[in-house]
Amino acid sequence: MKNIAVYCGASTGNDEIYALGAKKLGQWIVNNDYGLTYGGGRYGLMGVVADSVLENQGFVHGIITKELAERELSHTTLSKLDIVSDMSERKQAMLNDSVANIALPGGPGTLEEISEAFSWTIVGDSKNPCIFYNIDHYYDELASFFDSMTAKGFMEPTTRKTLLFSDSLSEIGEFIKTYTPPTLRNYAK
Repeated sequence: MKNIAVYCGASTGNDEIYALGAKKLGQWIVNNDYGLTYGGGRYGLMGVVADSVLENQGFVHGIITKELAERELSHTTLSKLDIVSDMSERKQAMLNDSVANIALPGGPGTLEEISEAFSWTIVGDSKNPCIFYNIDHYYDELASFFDSMTAKGFMEPTTRKTLLFSDSLSEIGEFIKTYTPPTLRNYAK
């Protein structure tokens, strides 16, 4: 099965729209014949997206660190749960188990994980598309910042086009199907 790695918070935020978006993403994953790979938690948007996939008879692979599992934060009814030693191992396992990466709204951890995934595509260590599911314009300022990186010469314009910010699941689906990884940068001396 092809899985989508979803990065999201252990909080639901302060507006119901984020949980509704996570629920829709879970339904979309199942309806498009994907499974879910995520951080293995039962709280926040993590729990919402996992529950949504499970409620729609989909496959959910949780990958959680030993420390978080020992704090009893794991979701208890997943299709598969792997407990790994640390966050670095978790992030690598999530990338290895997926064909695309989607970030729901979240905090610093969510941002760090999807940013690292995109960095790995830029240097050629991953071929997975990276997407910010931009529910209620949550990531608008970040999209502008990536545009600024490009305008100031810190990212190639062609590379910027390989990172999607969208609140449309149909657009996200099409992006995944037609995705071509960025070409490796040619460093002139």
